[in-house]
Amino acid sequence: MATRSAYPLLRLLRYAKPYQPQIWGAIACSIFRTLFDLAPPYLIGVAVDVVIEQEGSLLARLGIQNTLTQLLVLSLLTIVTWGLESLSQYGADKLWRNLAQTMQHELRVDTYNHLQELELAYFEDRSSGTLLSILNDDINQLERFLNFGAQDILGFFTRVFAVGFSFVLLAPGIAWLAMVPIPLILWGTFAFQSRLAPRYDAVRDQAGLINNRLANNLSGIATIKSFTAEAYERERVYQESNAYRHSNQRAITLSVAFQPVLRFFILLGFVLTLYLGGREVLNGRLSVGTYGFMVFIVQDLLWPFTELSEIMDEYQRAMASVRRVMGLLDTPIAIPHGERLLPLSSVKGAVQFENITFAYNGRTPVLKYLSLSIPAGSTIGIVGATGSGKSTLVKLLLRFYEIQSGRILIDGVDIRELNLLDLRRCIGWVSQDVFLFHGTVAENIRYGSFDASREQIIQAAKLAEAHEFIEQLPQGYDTIVGERGQKLSGGQRQRLAIARAILKDPPILILDEATSAVDNETEAAIQKSLQTITQNRTTIAIAHRLSTIRHADCIYVMDNGEIIEQGTHEELLLLNGIYAGLWHVQSGELQLNSFS
Repeated sequence: MATRSAYPLLRLLRYAKPYQPQIWGAIACSIFRTLFDLAPPYLIGVAVDVVIEQEGSLLARLGIQNTLTQLLVLSLLTIVTWGLESLSQYGADKLWRNLAQTMQHELRVDTYNHLQELELAYFEDRSSGTLLSILNDDINQLERFLNFGAQDILGFFTRVFAVGFSFVLLAPGIAWLAMVPIPLILWGTFAFQSRLAPRYDAVRDQAGLINNRLANNLSGIATIKSFTAEAYERERVYQESNAYRHSNQRAITLSVAFQPVLRFFILLGFVLTLYLGGREVLNGRLSVGTYGFMVFIVQDLLWPFTELSEIMDEYQRAMASVRRVMGLLDTPIAIPHGERLLPLSSVKGAVQFENITFAYNGRTPVLKYLSLSIPAGSTIGIVGATGSGKSTLVKLLLRFYEIQSGRILIDGVDIRELNLLDLRRCIGWVSQDVFLFHGTVAENIRYGSFDASREQIIQAAKLAEAHEFIEQLPQGYDTIVGERGQKLSGGQRQRLAIARAILKDPPILILDEATSAVDNETEAAIQKSLQTITQNRTTIAIAHRLSTIRHADCIYVMDNGEIIEQGTHEELLLLNGIYAGLWHVQSGELQLNSFS
């Protein structure tokens, strides 16, 4: 993952630039709400001044001489203040909450979209649980902060500055005594928070680990049960959950430790104001109304500091999440789109691998200076031992990975120059590791060809020898296949994957062990259908079962990242090399199976 931002709030504000009018409106409403909330103590002070001083009160000096009129004015001001506070609270809550929903939606979609643009190697180095934790938990944490935390922070600073300014204005001689604890409180709070930040980063990281453990276990529940490993997995989940608990406890221990110290400093400021302010009243240097206001409002100056640790605690949790989300968003895209368009109708399907070399993450090269030319419309087969580089070859054609040297061409154009979407639209890929989405059979066949009609879906299923078993399912084409197609057999999943590729109708078709999970009878039926499917399109068939590629125009034998034999089925048998040996073994097995 990219380096985490040292200033996550600034990074978040840059991301939120399109929403600045809404943000400024929400900030203004939050500030006004706090100011209106502070008005009652001021009005109480003025009311005490009216009752005691009467014609000598503040309102009298402003021109309202009658005492009852002064009280009436104060009553009307109180009503207006409460109304404005309610209105500003409504505005703040609505703006912040709508902003939170918009931001979490946009951020989740943008992060997911960026994640889709990253190369496959990125996902191989990271767990799905960690990525799910970022897309869900961290973005939800940010949503909670915008819902409540942002208002708490604004309310705190607005309250402290407004009350502090009033103290200085009304009683400059004693105001500083109430403010003595503030620098100490601030210094201590921010010192604690600087130590809290890495602890909350650890909490978020541990949340990703436990999510990964749970996701893996739920995906592999059948394996867990078959190996009776429930107790073992329970212990592993216990360990991960316990580690998450301990990381949270380390953060909690530090975050709650400062609260008692804060209360002592607040008590000190309150007592100083109570005692010294009262002495000023007795000496005639301070009015009773002002004194009453100060004693009452001093709590509004200092008491919010008791909540500062909680506010900063919430802030640090949110910023830890922002660092993880922005770290993902800042991850560079290693395989960029080319600028050259490739209209599907113009693709002939000639494929060339020119002297290519490729290694996974700096390991030993899987392919070494390999060259291979596939004429448009031809069918070729690729065979070889596991790890010889067969599947890697087609993944490079799809640009799932980037080659280290050489070129791959389609119709004479380097695929790095092509728009990635256009490149992949012209290739239909049936992987040996079939993935079906949770949904109906029809939805899975239609995947990638979303405008296909029901008739087209059925026709593709018939060509893939899938129609017959689909009709026998409880709801036919509307049967739910389950997560990853777990309600279907391996052979049924493979036939649906073949149907999906047929429906896409690509000029280049890749069959990577496409019939490995079907029986011999079904394979023979699919082979018959493939004679129709492969017409007028380039087909690359990778197979361990040589019967699948027997009729290919050319067969290539790979070993250790290189092509060591090539020719038709008959030509390779005459060579009496690796291919011939494999054929004799497999054909012998078939004969033995036919007698068993």
